[in-house]
Amino acid sequence: MQNIYGITLEDLENYFLNKNDKKFKATQIFDWIYKKRISNFDDMKNVSKETIKTLKDDFYFKKLEIVKKQEDIDVAKYLFKLEDDNLVEAVLMYHDYGTSICISTQVGCNMGCKFCESGRLKKVRNLEVYEMVSQILMVESDIKKRISHIVLMGIGEPFDNYDNVIKFIDIVNCGKGIDIGSRHITVSTCGIVPKIKQFTNYDKQVNLAISLHAPNNNIRDNIMNINKVYKIEDVMNSIKEYIKKTNRRVTFEYIMLKGVNDSKECALELSDLLKGINCYVNLIPYNETSHIEYKKSSSESIKTFYDILKKNHICVTIRKEFGSKVNAACGQLRSNYKEV
Repeated sequence: MQNIYGITLEDLENYFLNKNDKKFKATQIFDWIYKKRISNFDDMKNVSKETIKTLKDDFYFKKLEIVKKQEDIDVAKYLFKLEDDNLVEAVLMYHDYGTSICISTQVGCNMGCKFCESGRLKKVRNLEVYEMVSQILMVESDIKKRISHIVLMGIGEPFDNYDNVIKFIDIVNCGKGIDIGSRHITVSTCGIVPKIKQFTNYDKQVNLAISLHAPNNNIRDNIMNINKVYKIEDVMNSIKEYIKKTNRRVTFEYIMLKGVNDSKECALELSDLLKGINCYVNLIPYNETSHIEYKKSSSESIKTFYDILKKNHICVTIRKEFGSKVNAACGQLRSNYKEV
């Protein structure tokens, strides 16, 4: 049997066609699931008993379990238990432009970025499509309002679970489904070049973010293992191809690490690296964790870094700090929960 939250509208249409039935029934089912938010086939009032029986034979309803929730100003962090008792996280953030959620795409992560808490606990498995969809549904149910923006930047590397991530986007973007606009969805990768190239041909206007975090190979090699496979030059070439093909702006995420990548020289080097590229840089104050030795750059260093990028005509923002009281680092709530 298949979890109903893991099937796209197109797949459900094909399901009915393969049973010599009408494909419009798929739209009816999606309406009940994602618009009316029922969680029992028997509650579908305009669907025949025969169709409901067929659906029950092949699909089931099952969401994740919220085992812990922590809240701070403008942020809430959720810890979910999966059917196999593994744990993942999602972070809800309230912005002036809407409500965004950062979800997990894997249980653990094999990318091994030195500053990242979620990478400290190695990858167990990819998340299934329904497990990603369920994170959205569970949080919306909890806060009693719609989420307007989705970021795939939580536990895991989205492009290491590429096919499931694409199906997830198809479901949440579908007008008959959760109906979140493609331009309100951002996928972040640490730089898996072949998947960036594959994503270049994806037909939805989903945003792409690159976790760069260093202006050169020397620093990036030391803090991000992926750079030993795909050098900065490889990543940048793939991004230039992406922009040329899609005409979309790319975000470069840059976590500010004290004494590592936050010098004036790094800012100048980053300015040179990104010169002439349709992008903007998101400077991220580091969320410190007791398990990792890296420290957050000072406010003065971040501001100086920002000013240098600005003077060199690089679009740049400093991300608002969220959740100092809610184990804000990615994977930190999961890590602490498992160690209790």
